Amino acid sequence: MSFPHQRNRRLRTSAALRSLVREHQISIDDLIYPLFVTHGVAVREEIPSMPGVYHLSLDQLEQEVLEITEAGIKAILLFGVPEHKDAVGSSAYDEHGIVQQATRQIKRINPEILVIADTCLCQFTDHGHCGVIHRDPDSGHAVIVNDPSLELLAKTAVSQAKAGADIIAPSNMMDGFVREIRTALDEAGMPHVPIMSYAVKYASAFYGPFRDAAHSSPQFGDRKTYQMDPANLREAVREAEADVQEGADFLIVKPALAYMDIIKTVRDRFTLPVVAYNVSAEYSMVKAAAANGWIDERQVVMESLLGMKRAGADLIITYFAKDIAGWLADQ
Repeated sequence: MSFPHQRNRRLRTSAALRSLVREHQISIDDLIYPLFVTHGVAVREEIPSMPGVYHLSLDQLEQEVLEITEAGIKAILLFGVPEHKDAVGSSAYDEHGIVQQATRQIKRINPEILVIADTCLCQFTDHGHCGVIHRDPDSGHAVIVNDPSLELLAKTAVSQAKAGADIIAPSNMMDGFVREIRTALDEAGMPHVPIMSYAVKYASAFYGPFRDAAHSSPQFGDRKTYQMDPANLREAVREAEADVQEGADFLIVKPALAYMDIIKTVRDRFTLPVVAYNVSAEYSMVKAAAANGWIDERQVVMESLLGMKRAGADLIITYFAKDIAGWLADQ
């Protein structure tokens, strides 16, 4: 007599058979590659805490974009590291800002690649927060003020879209940011530009290497008043629901590995594309363990990303994208 568990074993008997019945796959079309662009000439500086990830000056973009294109990666998430910072992050919405310059250059090199512009102020403010601060003149206590921040974020989104960004990805977690940006884009004659919202963004310890990369560490306090508490799941549903109602076209969950339940919850609740952000520390920990010979990097990465897909992610933002492209090509 044949029992059900024997059927499962029969479906695992060869690599070809396992491939035939595999429920989830990682495809090159799933991947979005983050890119850090900065001012200067001939700058190609490896970020110490993120092996294989670089700060690139504008003159280095052609080589990088052609390499990404050759790998088959179709979308990049663009971050800018500005030359000038001030209290209101004016470089973020300057038409000659680093993100705007890089976007125009990337689209000249390859008009078909999707440029997703990260829309935030933290890299551009001298205090490192994602919005405008107000400091009480008597106590000196500083708070992030929401509505004035929204005005600047909307200006930033419009300037990025005018420069050629295909998708706007606001990461600031100010209240009402999707509504404000959607309205601004529509009024600027760009209703076709989608918003990939960082809808569910936790105040996570997994962002450390990114803050080195983006030079965006807060100069005081932390971001716990506007990013989410890692203990909360129901709040994630409320945040995502608000962004859907305000006009988001994609929903990002960030980070990914410690938040697979959140990815699944968002996937089960909403029909928009769900994006998992495989963040910097998730990348750096694997790279460090692999460099010490403790793990098989390829197998660990692919297993981790399959977990994100299995949880419900449609797309994955990952610093491993170029590595994965090479591994997929070798199959």
